Amino acid sequence: MPAEEELFKKHYYSMGEVTALFKESHSLIRYWESEFDILKPKKNGKGDRFFRPQDVKNLFLIYDLLRRRKFTIEGAKEYLKNNKKADERFAAVQSLQRLKGFLLELKAGI
Repeated sequence: MPAEEELFKKHYYSMGEVTALFKESHSLIRYWESEFDILKPKKNGKGDRFFRPQDVKNLFLIYDLLRRRKFTIEGAKEYLKNNKKADERFAAVQSLQRLKGFLLELKAGI
């Protein structure tokens, strides 16, 4: 996931930009949108989707639950419903992963 400052530089991300971030298909992102209530991209008159930075953060959370942690769709929905602070936990994990990467780079440079 890009850093918070990078993510919030733009007000909206197109479907193409979002699918490139996740390396997933348009249809999968649309499916996740239909399954998860926390995803509410804006749509223009033609029906094109535009994702706000908060939507992209929620997609990263869903992606993490489904792809990395191997939750089912129903399991991920239940997890999000029962854990109101799930996004904060995810942010903490992301921060720790960035710190780990930095420390590994530092170690390799020694």
